[in-house]
Amino acid sequence: MSSYSIETKCVQSGYTPKNGEPRVLPIVQSTTFKYASTEQMGRLFDLAESGYFYTRLANPTNDSVAAKICDLEGGVAAMLTSSGQSASFYAIFNLCSSGDHVVSSSSVYGGTYNLFAVTMKRMGIDFTFVSPHASAEELNAAFRPETKAVFGETIANPALSVLDIEKFAHAAHEHGVPLIIDNTFATPINCRPFEWGADVVIHSTTKYMDGHATNVGGCIVDGGRFDWDSHAEKFPGLTSPDDSYHGVTYTKQFGSAAFIMKAMAQLMRDLGSIQAPMNSFLLNMGLETLHLRVPRHCENALKVAKFLADDSRISWVRYPGLTEDSEYALAQKYLPNGSCGVLSFGVKGGRDAAVRFMDSLKLAAIVTHVADCRTCVLHPASHTHRQMNDEELQNAGVTPDLIRFSVGIEGSADIIADIDQALSAI
Repeated sequence: MSSYSIETKCVQSGYTPKNGEPRVLPIVQSTTFKYASTEQMGRLFDLAESGYFYTRLANPTNDSVAAKICDLEGGVAAMLTSSGQSASFYAIFNLCSSGDHVVSSSSVYGGTYNLFAVTMKRMGIDFTFVSPHASAEELNAAFRPETKAVFGETIANPALSVLDIEKFAHAAHEHGVPLIIDNTFATPINCRPFEWGADVVIHSTTKYMDGHATNVGGCIVDGGRFDWDSHAEKFPGLTSPDDSYHGVTYTKQFGSAAFIMKAMAQLMRDLGSIQAPMNSFLLNMGLETLHLRVPRHCENALKVAKFLADDSRISWVRYPGLTEDSEYALAQKYLPNGSCGVLSFGVKGGRDAAVRFMDSLKLAAIVTHVADCRTCVLHPASHTHRQMNDEELQNAGVTPDLIRFSVGIEGSADIIADIDQALSAI
């Protein structure tokens, strides 16, 4: 549906019923699929023919929803995963093996940082973390001969720094590697990283895409523009025969969709982490209203940010939509229609005051979640980034007093009144 507006794509992309078929995307709640002959199923296992034979690899409901997200982002192929974490892992592991290296922005979600700095390091994959505002010289200095990818978040969680996607893409391509962007907070409604040079986009669909805190999920979208064959020596898994799949060479057989087909055929086959069809169905319902909810989130968040910026009880506010924010210029470049519904701020009195403020909220809930229709709040230093030491927290842009406030789509006056009474309580 490439010729349609993004609003229409949210509602219609991914699934087009034929005559007499269900108007609403069906839930194909089956692990297996029947075929008339052994030969035909054999062709599926050889990747010589498209089709479904086991839901761990692919499922019609999942594929329809992945196709919708792919269309929203402007990619060529996509794959759903069971969580945003698994999307991050698969996107990197699809390119890297022991001894390889990745350059990543230091301002990333705490769980992503731990995945990279601890878990994947144990697998022999090393990461160098650079400031999202690193100069071109600093970026180039981070690369090694064994570097296989660059990673960053469009809007960092929870530091809310805005990545200069073009600068990071240029550095990645100068060194012959792809740029992987986590576009969870911006969503394709507010930013489409492929248009700025990114090569792979991932999402935690748990957040705005689902929008209702009903199911955990992730997605990987391939932009189809990176020329793997031109850097064949760096990416033999994509450009040379795969002995585990009868010698198929993904770039030769699948062309621009090679990255996703390898992730599906190898990683999903061996590691699982597929999204359940029922969860995909719920995700699709969220996607149908994404274009309506995201502007409301941004509208409410800007009102809350302006209220906080003018309140003497607040020590600082970070929201890219504020004209005085240090990220405002980058936000205007990459996110001219709005950034997200999440903001960060500090309460005068430091960490103890932040905790007392959060405990005094009535409408907003303290939950380990962000970016759904209900207003929620979290203290990253105590929760999502709890595993980091002080230096790592500082590099990630997380101060001890930082409160991550996810503004919902309730009435903005009610949200502000709740903040006001909680501030008064401390």
